[in-house]
Amino acid sequence: MKVCRRVSFNAAHRLFRKDWSDDKNHTVFGKCNNPNYHGHNYVLEVWIDGEIDPETGYVIDLKILKEIINTEIVERFDHRNLNLDCPEFENLIPTAENIILTSWNILRARIEEKFQLRLKLWETENNIFEYDGK
Repeated sequence: MKVCRRVSFNAAHRLFRKDWSDDKNHTVFGKCNNPNYHGHNYVLEVWIDGEIDPETGYVIDLKILKEIINTEIVERFDHRNLNLDCPEFENLIPTAENIILTSWNILRARIEEKFQLRLKLWETENNIFEYDGK
C-alpha cells in the first residue's frame, strides 16, 4: 500500500560553481546562474510504501508524517536562500536533483526502515524530479 503527503515550500537559489569562471557558469547554468539568485515554488510529494497496520488501519499515521516533513524539510528550506541560508548546500549546488537527494536523506533518517520512501519534487510545472534511494 502506498500513501502520500504533499507539501510546498518557496526557496531561492543560484546554480554555479565557485571554481569556474563567470563565463563557464553562464554557459552551463544560463539564467539559473543569476548572481542575484532566483526562486521557485517547490512542491514535494513524500510517498511511503508499507503494510497496513491491522491495529490502526494505517500504513503510517499521516499526522506524524506531516510533522516530520514540516520539521525536517519545510521549516529548513521554506523562504530561504538555499545557497546562503542552508548548510546542506554550502558545498553542494542546489539543483533540483540535489534538493530531492538531500531531502530524501534527511527524511530517510527519520522514517522507519520498514517503509519504502520515494520523493517527487516539482521545481516548475514542467520540471519534475523523482528519487527512491536507488
